[in-house]
Amino acid sequence: MTTKNSAVEVAGPRKSYGDHGDDGQRAERSDGTMRHFTIHHDGVTIPVSRGGRGRPLVLCPGLNSTRADLHELADLLRRDHDVVTFDLRGHGLASAAGRYSFEAFLSDLAAVMAELARLDLDAAPVLVGYSLGADLAVHYTSEHPGSVAGLVLIDGANPVPEPFITEAVLPEFRAMWEDMVTQQEAVRGTARQVLLTAQEILDLNVEIDAVRSEILDRYQKIDRPISMIMSTSMAGDSGAGHVLRFNQNWRAGVERLGREQPRIDTSWLDADHGLVFTHAPEIAQIIRSTHGPVGHTRGDWRDADHR
Repeated sequence: MTTKNSAVEVAGPRKSYGDHGDDGQRAERSDGTMRHFTIHHDGVTIPVSRGGRGRPLVLCPGLNSTRADLHELADLLRRDHDVVTFDLRGHGLASAAGRYSFEAFLSDLAAVMAELARLDLDAAPVLVGYSLGADLAVHYTSEHPGSVAGLVLIDGANPVPEPFITEAVLPEFRAMWEDMVTQQEAVRGTARQVLLTAQEILDLNVEIDAVRSEILDRYQKIDRPISMIMSTSMAGDSGAGHVLRFNQNWRAGVERLGREQPRIDTSWLDADHGLVFTHAPEIAQIIRSTHGPVGHTRGDWRDADHR
């Protein structure tokens, strides 16, 4: 998705909201407690940053978003969480890959979580995912019971009743992503770059539609607390073109999930899909109130199945 009054981008924005600096990592440079390392798996290199204090928390970006894009939310969360952030393959400072698929991105998250299980975290982390990152978080947690303390899903992992990418909107989406890829030249080589082609982004959005059509089964396998933070107007508020249908489909998916899983706590923000950029303080407060610091020490979560 992009800004309000614009066409929807199903799995993540590339619009800049605010000044991130040259590489979006000013906080890391000024904070001596930040630690950086890389993970090598499946032929790709995944950069990871860790910093802050308190309950462990892993922040997973989505398609077309990077650690640098999410720096404001990460900085706010570091005030009372030990926050881990990373880039998915082909995004930010991660290396390019020979393939981009939902399962490939899921393997990136799994590799990060497996590495964290070998480190000195005090407890199982809260897993926070944005857009596609929310879908990855749900799938990961359903496959690795006991590995996380809870989930926070930000405008993603939504069992929408209808797919977003249809023949009617295909030309509009293709043109939008081709334009986005062209604009990427301005940030090539920086922490905000995305290396995917327009066709790869389109194919991934079609795949995400299919993944979300079956995601209710994944929720049934999760026994951890789940919080959702959703936008009221994910496609914008112009009311033009397909925007109204997109927004109705988005809300219908959340309502469907609420009927199937009434235990899930859902918060709505008056925003579009760029809510992680425009409403970072509100999101951080919701996370803080639902997954604040805890006093327990290391448990047996390290022995969970990190396949």
